Amino acid sequence: MILKKQECRREEKTSPLIGLLLFLISIVLIILTGPLGLIYGFFQQLFTKGLTGIGEFALKIAISIDQLGNVIMQHLFNVLWIKKGGYPFGNRDETISSALGKNKQLDTLTGFGKFIDRILDTIDPNHSLNSIDYFIQPSEEPR
Repeated sequence: MILKKQECRREEKTSPLIGLLLFLISIVLIILTGPLGLIYGFFQQLFTKGLTGIGEFALKIAISIDQLGNVIMQHLFNVLWIKKGGYPFGNRDETISSALGKNKQLDTLTGFGKFIDRILDTIDPNHSLNSIDYFIQPSEEPR
């Protein structure tokens, strides 16, 4: 097996126009190809791994959606869920629950953030703490 070494480097600056164009292209692609890929993926997993395969596939999708939510909702979560100086939401490689758990450890959750964490704990005990991903690269933007 060949392992590729990952570099820890800052992202290069991109033109705002390029960012907007790529965003629009990604939206069109997910609308046009997403349903087909989803249906094919569910059937492929069902026939190769059974219900376990469907569960694994669904979990991967859920984690990806959670990471997307962490990016899309970062500004709102940083205002509503954490105190100043807390661990910021918004890292594209991290789930919302991981960032929430890091803030729980740092005791930087606001009352509303603690409320959200309690809801998650009711569904899955210690959810945010168990979701912490310690291998996430820090966000490039200081808070």
